[in-house]
Amino acid sequence: MKTLGNILWHFPFFGFVSAIIVFVLGTLLTITVIAAPVGLGLIQYSKFLFWPFGNAMISKSDLNVEQNKYWALYSKIVMTLYFPLGLICTICAIFQVAGLFISIIGIPSALVIAKSLGTYLNPVNKVCVPLAIRDELDKRDAQKTVDKYLNNN
Repeated sequence: MKTLGNILWHFPFFGFVSAIIVFVLGTLLTITVIAAPVGLGLIQYSKFLFWPFGNAMISKSDLNVEQNKYWALYSKIVMTLYFPLGLICTICAIFQVAGLFISIIGIPSALVIAKSLGTYLNPVNKVCVPLAIRDELDKRDAQKTVDKYLNNN
């Protein structure tokens, strides 16, 4: 099913065009070095857009990845400057989602893009991972919540 979704995403709906545009934008921002945190996040997002039905975007903090405190501060500053460009990208993606909703066959693709709209606004410290990893993280979080409730009673 994932493969069929990805084929439909790429060929009738030109998903690879979105992926290439995001990759080029991320590469340009990374080359400037100043906007590297945003560029690296957009490159990860382009990986997601190449295979959206088999991957998910998650925060590095969900993976318990330790980050340099200076890099985190610098990333926040760059994200503030990136916000107008991210808003423009998000608005374009919203139009893409609306266009996909017009046809019944495009609704699954539209839902995938709609779920990942937040990555356009904040691509810093996001990583593209297989769905199995995201599902495992969700399962562990659910188990922690269950343990918390069972220990309180």
